[in-house]
Amino acid sequence: MAALAAGDRQAMALLIRRHGPGLRRFLTGVLTTPHEAEDLAQETFLRVWSAASRYDPALASPATWLYRIALRLAIDRNRRTGFRRFLGLEAVPDPQDPQPGAERDLAARQVLARTHQALSTLPGRQRQALLLRAAGGLTTAEIAATLGISPGAVEQLLVRARAALRDITSGELE
Repeated sequence: MAALAAGDRQAMALLIRRHGPGLRRFLTGVLTTPHEAEDLAQETFLRVWSAASRYDPALASPATWLYRIALRLAIDRNRRTGFRRFLGLEAVPDPQDPQPGAERDLAARQVLARTHQALSTLPGRQRQALLLRAAGGLTTAEIAATLGISPGAVEQLLVRARAALRDITSGELE
């Protein structure tokens, strides 16, 4: 982070390589418009680049700091998008149609859609904690720091989220 604060582009490239894929997966699950995850990940890294000099290692690990920035940007984006849709200023995007003859891709997309739908039914904090664990690969302590809650509260959120997902998916299989 010190190298990043000094303007070292190699340090930024390393940060993107390490955290970019997980950050995009996390944002895909958190955003109400998942196709914006790539744009918001780029915006997150731009914010990190410009604010690197303000990073304090005593307050958070680099991953926690990065995901906290991403989470705040995602919350802001969801609020703006929801308000614009409410006013009728933005159309809801249509799902992508699969290519003809791609049955395997279709099945994978259906599973992904069901999973995304199940995730969207979870309360916000449960969904965020679960995605930070699954997509971001963060530890309980890092999730706690990102969300601003205790590690015990994170464990409770994860237990409840997993139980809710099991209930939802078991109902689909009956």
